[in-house]
Amino acid sequence: MTGRSAQVTHGAAGARADGAGNLRVALLRGVNVGGVTVKSVPLADVFHELGFTDVRTVLASGNVLFAGDAGAAELAEAIAKALSAQFGYPARVIVIDQAKVRDVLEAYPFDEVDDRQPYVVFVSQPGDIQALLDLAGELDDDVERVQPGDGVLYWEVRKGMSTNSTFSKRTAHTPGILTTTRNLRTLRKLL
Repeated sequence: MTGRSAQVTHGAAGARADGAGNLRVALLRGVNVGGVTVKSVPLADVFHELGFTDVRTVLASGNVLFAGDAGAAELAEAIAKALSAQFGYPARVIVIDQAKVRDVLEAYPFDEVDDRQPYVVFVSQPGDIQALLDLAGELDDDVERVQPGDGVLYWEVRKGMSTNSTFSKRTAHTPGILTTTRNLRTLRKLL
């Protein structure tokens, strides 16, 4: 890796520095949890090595803004392969347009209240939303609620219950379904 800085200058939110359009967002699954540690600068270096521009890491939870021209699935595959080679873990990545993040935030269906965590579950295949809903089954609305969105699943859960709620337990291990979850605070930082 070249050791380039993870910080890249941006203009208005969502605009590439060269004015060429919207950025992409790479959502990495399982980064900086479960013994997989990936620092921001080496992470950004991987994206630079792949030829992406306007690279910026966001928080330490596996979020990277970048400009890249290929399709989302092709980008996700290339990024996952490079991350696996560089960091020695089986990387899994979902790539979306930054504009999609904005749309997802604007469509969040639940009121944000102090005792609840607002999440969005991203999937690599839109058909997986129904599979997750089927796995969820009936939920206790006093604890959590889920609602399908455009290519995402919205999830609201009582604070302190994120890892041991019914939905969390039923969908924690879903072979063949790639998901990654972000809270609304994190998503807002990606704009």
